[in-house]
Amino acid sequence: MIRIKVPGGDITPTQLEKVASLSESFSIGSAHVSTRQNIQLHWVQLEDVSEVFRGLAEVGLTSREACGNTIRNVMCSHFAGVCPNEPFDTTPYAKAIARFFLRNPICQNLPRKFKFNFSCCPEHGYVRIADVGLVPTVRDGVRGFRVYLGGGLGAASFIGHLLEEFTPDSRLLSTSIATIRLYDRLGNRENLARNRMRYLVSEIGWEKFQGLLLKERILVEATISIPTRKSYDGFLNTGDLNNTSISSTSTKSKITLPVINSNSGDTPYTRWLNTNVVAQKQSGYYSVYITLGAGDITSSQLRIFAECIREFSLEKKARTTPQQNFLVRYIKADQLPKVFQKLSGNGLGNPGANTIVSTVGCSGTTSCNLAITNSHRLAKEIQSKFLELNVDLDKDFVDSSIKISGCPNSCGQHEVATIGFYGGATRIGTSMVPIYTMLFAGSTGENGELGKAIMRVPAKKVLDVVLKIFEYFKKERTGNEKLNEWIYKISNGNGSGEIKNVDDMKKLLLPIIELPAFSTAPDFYKDYGTDTNFVAKTARGECAA
Repeated sequence: MIRIKVPGGDITPTQLEKVASLSESFSIGSAHVSTRQNIQLHWVQLEDVSEVFRGLAEVGLTSREACGNTIRNVMCSHFAGVCPNEPFDTTPYAKAIARFFLRNPICQNLPRKFKFNFSCCPEHGYVRIADVGLVPTVRDGVRGFRVYLGGGLGAASFIGHLLEEFTPDSRLLSTSIATIRLYDRLGNRENLARNRMRYLVSEIGWEKFQGLLLKERILVEATISIPTRKSYDGFLNTGDLNNTSISSTSTKSKITLPVINSNSGDTPYTRWLNTNVVAQKQSGYYSVYITLGAGDITSSQLRIFAECIREFSLEKKARTTPQQNFLVRYIKADQLPKVFQKLSGNGLGNPGANTIVSTVGCSGTTSCNLAITNSHRLAKEIQSKFLELNVDLDKDFVDSSIKISGCPNSCGQHEVATIGFYGGATRIGTSMVPIYTMLFAGSTGENGELGKAIMRVPAKKVLDVVLKIFEYFKKERTGNEKLNEWIYKISNGNGSGEIKNVDDMKKLLLPIIELPAFSTAPDFYKDYGTDTNFVAKTARGECAA
């Protein structure tokens, strides 16, 4: 697997076309968008890797430090620059951090991988589950951030801690360097299972870590060289901090996304319009989601997508999203029917992007050595079933999510989903069975929370369990509650009907997860995407995201 870094998720049509060509020449004719805004090519032969690297370099892309004990792809909200509720665009800052630390000696041999995540506002972003998460804010006319440290997902997950109430943007570089230096010096280099920065913060305690970091920042600011500062400032200034050519058309009133709604959802276009088109803060412009199946897109679709960007987007770029989709921005309202026609004619017009239909799934056993189950195929099965049942037409499932990982390592980000699943294995009688642990009430954003483990569900029963939960939700909810609100209420023991807490939910779901005997229904004991009996087999390798 070759992981292509896409800082901030920002990618051009030319780069997409190059990925398409490389995929056809050296991979399997398709690419995969990961939950960390990377693009991956799978099944590349080792002898072809150098040719892929050369091709990527021709269009300004790289795989350098996309893996290993370095600073990984720097994430940034795909709404940055167009979100009505953002104080300023964080994209230039995300790109400057990415450029500054690429090939920087300070971060070439960290104890383990290190992740930055920039949001656009408190609602959009994954800032609480990153080593460094940054929420933009303005105080007395000065740009700055609320910086969260020590978050992350995995076998043991933690929510990040707030460093201080306000960190001016002039201290972003020194804060970042101080954090990396402290982690490099104190991080665990012996135990692979506990060498992420979140474990260091947990073991020494947040207050001690915070005190050490603030002292380290003073040392950094006292000793940082002028060329180092100028290098970062140069990267930042090339990011067009003010973006005046486009943002001058901004509206000042805050609005809710999405804002395009149609009372008629019985045509493919209106279904797509209701869930895949959102209004920007720039008056008259809209952003369009391209809903992928668990992040997969073929080479021919990439080329059509690149043409679409050139033809319809004022920005002439696209963004990858943590939901494994694409977002194309700066499209005028009168162009939306043409955009849909071009996308739908090439298998890219599926609705459901802003709903639970857009199921997230890591690559699972299709390509990952660490995976136990085929989360990738399960995610596609769920998405296909939801589209068949017209779940995208039901506004009760807006803002809810299903995220699936093939193991506890959380590449599918299952712990921040409304309903999350991570893969495992168990034995029933003499037969091995692929199984998922189900979690409730995870969420993202600045107030994000980790989901709570509820019960274990056999792989071939996951879809039945989810549909039964939908049924109970429709029966038990009060007022205009959405699914994510009802799930949160149940997980906290505040249900008002027959289901008051997770124990009540488990009792009702237990009959559904029972498997028939292997002799009468052997398919229930197999994983998705395979006709052979299930075997839990893993190997050493790199996580899929």
